[in-house]
Amino acid sequence: MGIEAALPAEGFITTRLQKVINWARRSSVWPMPFATACCGIELMATASSRYDLARFGAEVMRFSPRQADLMLVAGRVSVKMMPVLQRIYQQMAEPKWVVSMGACASTGGVFDTYAVVQGIDQYIPVDVYVPGCPPRPETLIEGVMAIQRIIDNDQVPPTGPDGLRQPLGITVEPTYEPRPQPVRVDVGVN
Repeated sequence: MGIEAALPAEGFITTRLQKVINWARRSSVWPMPFATACCGIELMATASSRYDLARFGAEVMRFSPRQADLMLVAGRVSVKMMPVLQRIYQQMAEPKWVVSMGACASTGGVFDTYAVVQGIDQYIPVDVYVPGCPPRPETLIEGVMAIQRIIDNDQVPPTGPDGLRQPLGITVEPTYEPRPQPVRVDVGVN
């Protein structure tokens, strides 16, 4: 049924230690949700049985930053909330990754005001941007899979000359085609 069936009774497998470590790391990503608005509802839907984020090893939502390695920032972040977000990010253990989910977290969205941060990437390094307002659960799953691809090819997290980890800045493209409306809608026709 598993790998045991593929091997003879006295068989063995050879691999590189870095590959095994990356496989274990990608198969057990523990997200830390930081949901503040409507994107949080889509984040919850992603963990439901219909979309089943558990298939990708990310079902264990951790609300303690010391147990998480993937921060999912979903929704708008106010200026007063930014120090809290930075503190949570600093408390996460290395290696750690950040997904900016939705237009509000990535660019401030429609909230072009003094009280809303116009993109969290000004304050913490963002690895994957998930577009949408709010993004669909399928798009967030694509973002998690992008993080897993990053982990698969990871030797050591990329660092800059100052020794700090550099953001990867990947933007996820939607992989689905919206279906047309089931009923034609005419506005203003009697």
